[in-house]
Amino acid sequence: MYEIIKKPLISEKNATHAELANTYAFEVSLEATKTDIKQAVEKAFNVKVASVRTQVCRGRWFRKHARLGAPKHWKKALVQLKAGEKISIFEGA
Repeated sequence: MYEIIKKPLISEKNATHAELANTYAFEVSLEATKTDIKQAVEKAFNVKVASVRTQVCRGRWFRKHARLGAPKHWKKALVQLKAGEKISIFEGA
């Protein structure tokens, strides 16, 4: 479970999505599937998940002195909860 969810993504845009659409964003493992993410969120936060959307965010090549650095790809999951469910870590309490 803890290998799947790496960290929550907290920003103003994600806070707005949490308030209006009951959708929360997490950085997850690249190998994680939607089913794995759904089960991990339900177990970790004791909530019911309605849907999961994923996106692979491509890293950019960077130049360090005379060499090129490899990009670091990461995966983002947008988890929509069922009506009435909330995750407390996103509310600042």
